[in-house]
Amino acid sequence: MSWREIRPIAICLFYYNNKFLVFEGFDKVKNEFFYRPLGGAIEFGEYGEQALKREIKEEIQAEVIDINFLTLFENIFVFEENIGHEIVLVYDGVFVDKSLYKKNLIGVEDDENQTKFNAYWKSLDEIKQENRPLYPDGLYKFIKKSLIHH
Repeated sequence: MSWREIRPIAICLFYYNNKFLVFEGFDKVKNEFFYRPLGGAIEFGEYGEQALKREIKEEIQAEVIDINFLTLFENIFVFEENIGHEIVLVYDGVFVDKSLYKKNLIGVEDDENQTKFNAYWKSLDEIKQENRPLYPDGLYKFIKKSLIHH
């Protein structure tokens, strides 16, 4: 993908015991750790829900059911000095394998280097206390507002 393209992605807010599953990323240029829900690129001819299922299967070898569309974000950001532009479809879903709710996970990025990442169950309070951003921008406020209304 060229950094000069708008990239459609689908992410999932897996929620359990007042916590969300997020992967930990790091921007070497900003020297900044951050969190983002799992998911990835929507391929041409693929619906967001299909992309989400495929990405979760590729990243952590897990099946997802009961997927529901929640919201959409337009995200313009800088990562390691490169400007990115995403249209982010946000879903929630449920793991078929319930044991995944009890542990932190190690996943594999879907790239040529098979880069590994760690995913953790984090509450909004933990994310705030760690002073790490939750991407895409606006997701933290969306979740906080949504939880108040449940």
